[in-house]
Amino acid sequence: MRLAKTITIGGRANVSAVSIGGGLPIVIQTMWKDRLSFTNLKGASGDAIVKRIAALQNMGCGLLRFAVPDMDAAEALGTLATMVPMPLVADIHFNYKIALRCLDFPIAKIRLNPGNIGGKDKTAQVLEKAAATGTPIRIGLNAGSLPQDLRIQVEEKHLNRVEALVQAAERELAIFHDFAFDKVLVSMKASSVPDTIAANRRLANRTNAPLHIGVTEAGPLIAGVVRNTVALHTLLSSGIGDTIRVSLSDTMENEVIAGREILATLSSNRAQHNGVTIISCPRCGRNSFDTHAFTERWKTTLYALNKPLTIAVMGCVVNGPGEARTADIGITGIGDKVMLFQHGQVLHTIDAKDADKVWRTMLDELITKSV
Repeated sequence: MRLAKTITIGGRANVSAVSIGGGLPIVIQTMWKDRLSFTNLKGASGDAIVKRIAALQNMGCGLLRFAVPDMDAAEALGTLATMVPMPLVADIHFNYKIALRCLDFPIAKIRLNPGNIGGKDKTAQVLEKAAATGTPIRIGLNAGSLPQDLRIQVEEKHLNRVEALVQAAERELAIFHDFAFDKVLVSMKASSVPDTIAANRRLANRTNAPLHIGVTEAGPLIAGVVRNTVALHTLLSSGIGDTIRVSLSDTMENEVIAGREILATLSSNRAQHNGVTIISCPRCGRNSFDTHAFTERWKTTLYALNKPLTIAVMGCVVNGPGEARTADIGITGIGDKVMLFQHGQVLHTIDAKDADKVWRTMLDELITKSV
């Protein structure tokens, strides 16, 4: 198994510390989907942001990245970093001064591409300040934004996209090496699954820097999950990858859930899975209980439980409790009623309108017993 060097992210002020690499458990990331401003951080809106970030962290998200296109966004993210324990990452392009300002705050990591930050002298200023604050930097490279000379070579078919990505990464790593900055991670992403796999395999043999992996611009929920599953499972199964993001044109919560489920398929101690496993039927013409709506209402709560529980949501008596007999807690439809059960034993048969209330009570009792 590839063993990357260990880097600790966060740990300043009230920010949680997350260690990456060194054979440690793989860290799940996601990215905030909206523009951040001071207006967002005030009053009820700010409370909602803090609450949502806490929920993401409880669901298993280890790092949360924000786009920082200007100084106003840098100030807002810096303020938010003092409000939440989640390690926050600043994603910066083109303006090195934004990176310098972000380093004044307990922002846990900077993501940048030295190739578009304005030259080695400006990169040197960022690295000097990052070294002084102990802030790691991720070199983030995408197939769609290669350095101009490499892009031209790819277009003229003198170089394939995989080798272009690897060469771009090695150039940036050389810059960091020249300045003796070693708290560096690398990501190389493409919208092509084969290119993503091949590039990361090749770079993994050339550096011990921790690798953040994922498929960029992977698409909407179903397409994105499929593409990321193929790429991430392939790489992680061979020991390549220290952090992941399942990039989706969908919610942050679904990105985290997808990441958790991909890791759960791995037979590796790096894919620790201490939370719930949800099993649910797809629903059919026999259903007398809306499994889709129930799962949607409860998924954030359930995935936030740090308990090794199996939870079943079934649509009819054919699938539950029979096929879900081993579930710690389950619910299914039966005629015009709803049945709730534990380990195959039916405890309640009630009207559907009372299902959420009784489910909440049973879940609380189960959590209390498992403490």
